[in-house]
Amino acid sequence: MTTTQKQGSSVLEATRAGVRRPPLYKVLLLNDDFTPMDFVVTVLQKYFGMNQARATQVMLQVHREGMGMCGVFTKDVASTKVEQVVSYARQHQHPLACVMEENE
Repeated sequence: MTTTQKQGSSVLEATRAGVRRPPLYKVLLLNDDFTPMDFVVTVLQKYFGMNQARATQVMLQVHREGMGMCGVFTKDVASTKVEQVVSYARQHQHPLACVMEENE
């Protein structure tokens, strides 16, 4: 939006600065040979709000493909979710890895 105002003999123009959306980050779970599948499903439900069917689908993707996407978030939210998942896994003595990477 541009507005023009006259002040004396000069013209002032106010322009709206271009606002860019913040970069988004994917939160990923990585497969390991020790974390039980039902624990992964619980994590997906508890921290990513997935229902049983969706959580099971993502868990199977992690198991079969080596990683699965939990969601896409702003940097702060993604970082918090990674910390929460890793902390919860460690509390339950599981080596589940959760990472974030910039969404391209």
